[in-house]
Amino acid sequence: MNEQPNNDLIAGRNAVSEALRGQRPINKILLAEGAHGGSLGEIVALAKSKGVPVETVKPDKLDKMAKGLRHQGVAALAAPIAFQTLDAVFDRAAAKGEEPFILLLDELQDPQNVGALIRSADAAGVHGVLMPRRRSCPLNAVVAKISAGAVEYVPVVQIGNIAQTIEELKQRGCWVVCADMDGVDYYAANMTGPIVLVIGAEGKGVGRLVKQKCDDVISIPMNGGVNSLNASAAGAVLMYEVVRQRHQLA
Repeated sequence: MNEQPNNDLIAGRNAVSEALRGQRPINKILLAEGAHGGSLGEIVALAKSKGVPVETVKPDKLDKMAKGLRHQGVAALAAPIAFQTLDAVFDRAAAKGEEPFILLLDELQDPQNVGALIRSADAAGVHGVLMPRRRSCPLNAVVAKISAGAVEYVPVVQIGNIAQTIEELKQRGCWVVCADMDGVDYYAANMTGPIVLVIGAEGKGVGRLVKQKCDDVISIPMNGGVNSLNASAAGAVLMYEVVRQRHQLA
C-alpha cells in the first residue's frame, strides 16, 4: 500500500485526537500493532463514531512513515482538501442552470487513476465526484498533484454504501449508468439528462450489486489487441460523450 507524503500525516496521540475533533477531513487512522493504553481507546472510538477507518500496521511501517516524528503508536492520514456534501453538488449544478452531472468511483485504489479522473471531470464540467469512504485510495497529495489542482475546483464527496447512494441519486432524479465490458456501445445510450456515471475499480470493474442498481450499462468498443482501457482513460471517453450529447441537444 502506497501512502501519501509526510506532510499529510499527523503523528502522535494528542495531534490525532485533535485532528479527529477538528474540521480537517481524515482519510484513515493507522494504529501500530501492540500499541495500547492511554488515549488510544478514545481515539479509536472517536474515529469509528466519525466513520474514519482504523488500520493496524507494523510498528516499523509507522516509524518509516513518521520519519522521525514521535508517533506514540498512532497516526492519521489527512486529506489535503475538505470534502463536500451531496447537497453541495446538486446546488452547484442548479447555480449553473445545468442538469446534474456526477462521477461515482467504485472503490478505485490507484491515486494516478483517481487524480486523472478528477482532472478530466473538471475539464468536462462534472458537478461532483463521489468516492466510497472505505476501499478507495485516500484523497492524498499524489491525487492532488495528478489532478493538476482540479481537486480545488471539483467537489469531492465521501459516501458510505454505494448501492444506497445510487438509490438516493435515483430519488433525486438522476439516471445512473456504469461502464462494463458487457454493456451496450456508449454512443447508443442516452446520457443527456441528469446523470451519474459509475467507473469501476482497476482490474475488477464495477461491483456486481452496484451494476444491478444501475439503470444502464455501457461499454467502449475495443478494436485492438487489448480488451479494455484503464479506468482514467475510459472515464474520460465517457465523460466527454456526455458533453457531446448535451451539446447536440442544446
